[in-house]
Amino acid sequence: MPTARGWREYPQRYRYEAAVCKKCNKWHFPPRLICDECKGQEFETKAMKRSGKILTYTTIRVPPAPFKDQAPYLVAVVEMDDGPRLTMMVTDYRDKELKIGQRVKLEFRRLSDDGDAGTINYGYKAVPV
Repeated sequence: MPTARGWREYPQRYRYEAAVCKKCNKWHFPPRLICDECKGQEFETKAMKRSGKILTYTTIRVPPAPFKDQAPYLVAVVEMDDGPRLTMMVTDYRDKELKIGQRVKLEFRRLSDDGDAGTINYGYKAVPV
């Protein structure tokens, strides 16, 4: 990930900040300029709860280059308790342990790195509760 982009994403990546529409109270992650529910343009920044449930998941066996050392791994769509749906890697699970509807918590983990001398990218991963 380019450094400038990484800096812009700090509030979301490290503090789980979402934009909450002041008109209809819908949570948006990542933040946006116009609410897709009511077309409102005024938002309040709030930290999301770090828990949710798995809506669906899949196993990645042939990953993109930055994740080749982690394959095979699971990627899930998680509906957060505040409402937003996030796509994220799942970690700390046992085979056949994961199921649709299972509760998860978000934990701050290493995602990837940009080579031996590059930056290390951190973010959130889902961990079964």
